[in-house]
Amino acid sequence: MAEIKTQTLGSYLRLIEISRDLASTLDLDTLLDDIVRAAADITYAEAASILLYDDTARQLYFQVATNIDEPTMRGLIIPLEKSIAGWIVTNRQPVRIEDAHKDERFFSDVEQTIGYSTKSLLGIPLVTKNKVVGVLEVVNKKRGKFTDPDESMLTVLGAQAAVAIENARLFQQSDLIQEFVHELRTPLASLSTATYLLLRPEMSREQRDQIVNNIHNETLRLNSLASSFLDLARLESGRVQFRKTRFSAADLLYEVRDVMMTKAQETNIQIRVDVPNDMPLMEADRDKIKQVLLNLVSNAVKYNRPNGSVIITGNFTDAELSMSVQDTGLGIPEESIPHLFQKFYRVHEHEGKAAGTGLGLSICKQIIQGHNGRIEVKSKMGVGTSFTVYLPRAQRTIPHE
Repeated sequence: MAEIKTQTLGSYLRLIEISRDLASTLDLDTLLDDIVRAAADITYAEAASILLYDDTARQLYFQVATNIDEPTMRGLIIPLEKSIAGWIVTNRQPVRIEDAHKDERFFSDVEQTIGYSTKSLLGIPLVTKNKVVGVLEVVNKKRGKFTDPDESMLTVLGAQAAVAIENARLFQQSDLIQEFVHELRTPLASLSTATYLLLRPEMSREQRDQIVNNIHNETLRLNSLASSFLDLARLESGRVQFRKTRFSAADLLYEVRDVMMTKAQETNIQIRVDVPNDMPLMEADRDKIKQVLLNLVSNAVKYNRPNGSVIITGNFTDAELSMSVQDTGLGIPEESIPHLFQKFYRVHEHEGKAAGTGLGLSICKQIIQGHNGRIEVKSKMGVGTSFTVYLPRAQRTIPHE
């Protein structure tokens, strides 16, 4: 009994400590990580996880977890029907279960996917301003079973967590919108000037055609900017679900080359793929990795010199796979390299060389980090640039449709 009282006191003290931290944290990833670790601590559970709820798509998906391979978990979609988390969202009530396998609501696909066995479970809804944000779950009580005090403390943590999550999202959205509006000013100013000039009677047919062409190009850039902005907003808010499969990395590299070949031929740029015959399969979201590689190869073509070359290389070690895109282009000044992955950043020396949104590399970094990988760049002025993506090798097979 004394031990239980000591544990309960420790849990209350931990709850007070995390409450202060939640109120001052606006980075969503850091915030979610703090919440699940605190949840596991105060309930003496083996693991904890947060599933976020997308009201528009009516979907629940894992976002962060402790003691589990998080990159594998992130984006795993859980059905609202026939799942304990779905029942919690639908009914907005907590659930406490001693043996999850005996509960008809248990969604067994999770265990098969993550390779982690669930026995006891305690889950509570994350609700703020009458809006369901998601579900906070703790699994496998280290000793005994989950208790009323466990549920009470998790409910208090969940109430604070829901508010903190919404605040972090609003802060991110406000920051992104401010940057986006700033970026809109230049193309809008160009369009305003162009339409004003078209109304001038002294403009020749040739001048009018050129202005119409400029309007068309700016409109395309605005559309690309809006699409890229939405991609980045979803990635930064944690609303993107990575749908992982196992596929041939070599086939993907050749596919990217084929897609970019026509564009490269316009300036007589050669694209070559160099990949070992025993390149292992990759476990990742194929479409998202393809998006990253297409962006890198597109940049390598755009900022290359006529008659230059691009080499796409695959490689691997026991721990990770790597894919590099190397060009023979202009190169990037050393002082610009630390800023390359910042939103809307453009290398001054490349301005006028090719149009872009300034968001491509930011999106690439978010996608690779979401796969628990990293992206590195090396460059030398007048020689060329190399971007390399590193992804951890799969430790097990993930079933997929």
